[in-house]
Amino acid sequence: VQLQASGGGLAQAGGSLRLSCAVSGRTFSSFATGWFRQAPGKEREFVAGFSRSGTSTVYDDSVKGRFTISRDSAKNTVYLQMNGLKPEDTAVYYCAATNSGVPNRVPKAYAYWGQGTQVTVSS
Repeated sequence: VQLQASGGGLAQAGGSLRLSCAVSGRTFSSFATGWFRQAPGKEREFVAGFSRSGTSTVYDDSVKGRFTISRDSAKNTVYLQMNGLKPEDTAVYYCAATNSGVPNRVPKAYAYWGQGTQVTVSS
């Protein structure tokens, strides 16, 4: 199983970016998937997640109302649409997949990780 994250870059505060996570090796409907981020000197933290069934999503309070997780079954890809970006959103963003049916906020629950994509938000 491989996850390939892309779409990071530089944005101004209030701007938008969309991250993509292409899953190969297994259909992503066999996983719950999540997005995490890690800022310099900080621990990796949960951002948003999708249940295996695709029927439920969960967000960290810090991004609720600004970020939206979605997926495209035909492309086996999970997205993170980020609107209303803030400088504190600056981090390396990772997509991850867990064999569990529901997303977990704890990184060690995830068996598969993408390589990370840098998001930088300027004020």
